[in-house]
Amino acid sequence: MMERYDPDDVLRRIRPGGCVQPYIRGFVEQLMDSGYLVLITRDYARSAGHLGRWLDASGLELERFQASYVDDFGRHLCACPSASRLGQVPSRRYVMRVRRFVDYLQQLGVVSAAPSTPTLGLPLPLVGFRGWMLQHRGLATQTIDRYERLVIKMLSGLGDEPSDYDASLVRRVVLNEIRGLGLGYAKTFVTALRAFLRFLEAEGRCRSHLARAVPTVPHWKLSSLPRHLEAGAVERLIDSCDLDKPVGVRDQAILLLLVRLGLRAGDIGDMRLNDIDWTTGTLTVRGKGRREIILPLPQDAGDALLRYLVDVRPDVDIDRIFLCSNAPIRPLFKSASVSSIVMLALRRAGITNAPSRGAHLLRHSAAVSMLRSGVSVDTISTVLRHGSADMTAYYAKVDVALLEKVAQPWPEGAPC
Repeated sequence: MMERYDPDDVLRRIRPGGCVQPYIRGFVEQLMDSGYLVLITRDYARSAGHLGRWLDASGLELERFQASYVDDFGRHLCACPSASRLGQVPSRRYVMRVRRFVDYLQQLGVVSAAPSTPTLGLPLPLVGFRGWMLQHRGLATQTIDRYERLVIKMLSGLGDEPSDYDASLVRRVVLNEIRGLGLGYAKTFVTALRAFLRFLEAEGRCRSHLARAVPTVPHWKLSSLPRHLEAGAVERLIDSCDLDKPVGVRDQAILLLLVRLGLRAGDIGDMRLNDIDWTTGTLTVRGKGRREIILPLPQDAGDALLRYLVDVRPDVDIDRIFLCSNAPIRPLFKSASVSSIVMLALRRAGITNAPSRGAHLLRHSAAVSMLRSGVSVDTISTVLRHGSADMTAYYAKVDVALLEKVAQPWPEGAPC
């Protein structure tokens, strides 16, 4: 559980903050609710008070606060009354704390919201692309963000007038962009451009079937064995979590869900409290393409999840199940964060020969474990939420001994 402490313990021996003094206690309480420790919260309170004293000494009124004041504060050679930083320019971290306090004052309406940093709008060809991908393709916002970034890189070569695009131009631009890139990154470039051209075609803004002109990155389907961990290594991975620490309890629950149900990293971040039905022992999972499935919650994964929710998870008004362990308390949104949990667990368990080190390693391991336990390919495909059974057939190659029995000998010396 998140540690609670008295705001008076933080504010004790904190110098008065001048014009901002009435708001410092509320700021401290907000930091407490976000999971900040006492010493860090006290540093924030000191910074906030320093800002107030600087405003008073500079003859600036809080009611007329401007965004540029924070930059001026960060450049001032401190000679503020009752300040311990006399003759020093506030550090970058110190100014960052002041900005956080100003954000709090904006939430209260004490100061006007700072104008957003001017940014260039989307290029004209990209207008409407995001909404179309959400509505007609059901992609996650993170995927659309990535597609937009890649398409913007290619627009310098394509131009801003989609009606002028032709097959020759499309092929030339994409080949120039992917030259020298790794296989995975090149495939993402191609997929993003193909989706963009389909959007333009649906909008009637470019020639029809132009997406077919995008070259395919060569790869050989099902050419390698699935990268997975053996059962013994999986159990070592799970046992590596220190259950005496809150972060260990959380990580073990995440690892068990990944390896028992074959979840993706994004599934962990998107999981909400009302997705669990404790009465029936099931878990609702939403994945790619807005696919939704109700999966049985294994006993050990359910026990670990319950322990995290009851004993460890901070009591905050956030509907996501898994939260970051460091303040500020926030959902574990990024897939990279979940993959980092797997990576650290591999290190703790002493597994140095893992074929990969992300969350997908445990998804592969779950599929291989189910297959070796006699689960049918169709059932595994349902659990993993594959769009095609061909995707699941990838795991059918893990039983090398059985494949050796059915493999035909190489026809040496046979005529061509």
